[in-house]
Amino acid sequence: MTDTLTPVLTDDWDAERSWTLATYESRGGYGALKKALTMPQDDIITAVKDSGLRGRGGAGFPTGMKWSFIPQDNPKPKYLVVNADESEPGTCKDIPLMMATPHTLVEGVIISSFAIRANHAFIYIRGEVLHVIRRVQAAVAEAYAAGHLGKNIHGSGYDLDVVVHAGAGAYICGEETALLEGLEGRRGQPRLRPPFPAVAGLYASPTVINNVESIASVPSIIANGADWFASMGTEKSKGYGIFSLSGHVERPGQYEAPLGITLRELIDLAGGMRHGHRLKFWTPGGSSTPLLTDEHLDVPLDFEAMAGVGTMLGTRAIQLFDETTCVVRAVLRWTEFYKHESCGKCTPCREGTWWLVQTLAALEQGQGSEGDLDLLLDQCENILGRSFCALGDGATSPISSSIQFFRDEYLAHLTGGGCPFDPAASTVWAPSLTKAGA
Repeated sequence: MTDTLTPVLTDDWDAERSWTLATYESRGGYGALKKALTMPQDDIITAVKDSGLRGRGGAGFPTGMKWSFIPQDNPKPKYLVVNADESEPGTCKDIPLMMATPHTLVEGVIISSFAIRANHAFIYIRGEVLHVIRRVQAAVAEAYAAGHLGKNIHGSGYDLDVVVHAGAGAYICGEETALLEGLEGRRGQPRLRPPFPAVAGLYASPTVINNVESIASVPSIIANGADWFASMGTEKSKGYGIFSLSGHVERPGQYEAPLGITLRELIDLAGGMRHGHRLKFWTPGGSSTPLLTDEHLDVPLDFEAMAGVGTMLGTRAIQLFDETTCVVRAVLRWTEFYKHESCGKCTPCREGTWWLVQTLAALEQGQGSEGDLDLLLDQCENILGRSFCALGDGATSPISSSIQFFRDEYLAHLTGGGCPFDPAASTVWAPSLTKAGA
């Protein structure tokens, strides 16, 4: 069952100096940590399992289950690594969370590390967002000074050190094993699996890697109980999440709501599409997820319903485009991004993304024939499932889905000798739009 908005992670964003320890503690911050330190560690893992929390970084893997994979009989140290390398086009939830209330993440890191018996944790932040890195570093320093980090935390006998690490600005480091490579000082490239990080991750030791939002959700689960969290969302996609709306809406921004809310509801919350225009296509989880159209306005935004219409919930980075946008041009820009960000380790991605750009660029300029659309789909098929990591798969998603829904628009580029859209016009060519959007 869904409600309209559920501010939990975003509840303190409007507080004065919300990023400081004093403000966070005045609103109940670190109360969950003190409660967790009195609990058996396995009970914390069980609570996260029972809550139904699934990874908020895109994959949706059950968080508590991932924690339980850590072999506690392994004599090597255990590590927690927070993936804060938010680089997916359209995704803008982790960075504002770390800017507004970094202590939510820090408290989640401490509880999660305690649960998996880790004495060292790392927060890997995208290198370009220096202001975010500094803010999280300041929050960690405040936590040390207050006794929330360091030796014998609050007399519990538990020790934890947290390192804030700045990445070197590679999109590929959002892939968890490439992130580990970067954290160890090597070039960010995915590792062959098995072994999986839970067995041999950072420094060949058992490692849990979670997204910022996943870890930041843990304090509320411990404070309010697993049943409280599980009461929100849908049967298999429980809890709340931050939905990032960008593009052609009146009020773009972050909207925190239970999973299962629909895009129509979110657009209403955002003030509707920009005046005089209607929805044409949108991405449910960033540009690496297959795009959808205005026909999907009422599909629940949860893991199962999105899979049911051939896409993924992903990071809930919802980019909305109205009828003035050329879908071919938009897809070309995304594909250029994936070509640029390919690490080059595997042939399907390294060569495939280059060829995708060549073919798309020619089509966008009105060059080629209808057979090139089949060539594009064939190229996508040869990349999908054959690349070393998910970057190659993500690069094919907007192409194959856009041809599925907007094949006529691709053909119009060919018959017209170029893009039929006039950026200066208020009404543009869009014959495939048959229904008004929100």
